[in-house]
Amino acid sequence: MTGYGRVKQENELREITVEIRSVNHRFLDLNIKAPRIYGYLEESITKQVQAAVARGKVDIFVTIRAKEGGDIRITPNLAVIRGYLDALQTISQTFSVQGQDVTALSLLRLPDAMEETREEADAEQVKAEVGKALSAALEEYNAMRRKEGERLCQDIAYRAGLLREMVDRVEQRSPDTVEEYRARITARMEELLDGTELAQARILQEAAIYADKVNVTEEIVRLRSHLSQLDSMLKSPVAVGRKLDFLVQELNRETNTIGSKANDVHIARTVVDMKAEIEKIREQIQNLE
Repeated sequence: MTGYGRVKQENELREITVEIRSVNHRFLDLNIKAPRIYGYLEESITKQVQAAVARGKVDIFVTIRAKEGGDIRITPNLAVIRGYLDALQTISQTFSVQGQDVTALSLLRLPDAMEETREEADAEQVKAEVGKALSAALEEYNAMRRKEGERLCQDIAYRAGLLREMVDRVEQRSPDTVEEYRARITARMEELLDGTELAQARILQEAAIYADKVNVTEEIVRLRSHLSQLDSMLKSPVAVGRKLDFLVQELNRETNTIGSKANDVHIARTVVDMKAEIEKIREQIQNLE
């Protein structure tokens, strides 16, 4: 979810700069900063970003600078000019003064005969120009996020492979724990009975009860299923960050169950290693959209 993009575009009227930066966040938290007079841009920017970004705390900075003369218009102040002409005519009639011919150039030189106005920017035109710049910035921003995402996915896939190896070790070790338990029971009863014939049926019954108690076959099957789903999600072209969050919770839950069931020091050590790798995967997933 961490990314950055910046684009500057300009035309004869204005210069537009769009800057995007984001950090990790559970949902999409969008913050738009634009000049107050262009407040109407917020809705269109929000829709455009929501179509391209699913998660993250995203800050968007929009700068719009009008070029000198770009939106300035010089227009004649007809009311003032008409006043000047009326005044000249009054002076001429009142005092019988014959002045020089009045020309347009001479009128332009009179105070306030011309006025400078700044045209109000066309809202739809500005929206289109900002949208174009935002699209380019989003493309640069997403390109950076894709590169980071590829590196994260490679690391997650590597750790998922380590988890598979650990699950295999648990599966291989699990039957041995039952056999070792049966051997311990047999040795203990031989010690207590001191030569008396052992009740093999009773020993087998105790071993069967123990085997059922420590059986982790279901947890192993579910762990492998979750890891298979993890691989598929990492290759998905759509946003799967939230689903991955849930999947990691399930991986952790199944691992905890194995740890609580298996009364064996070797499996316990493997479970500790599994939880460490799951935590590393969880931390990496926080960066994925």
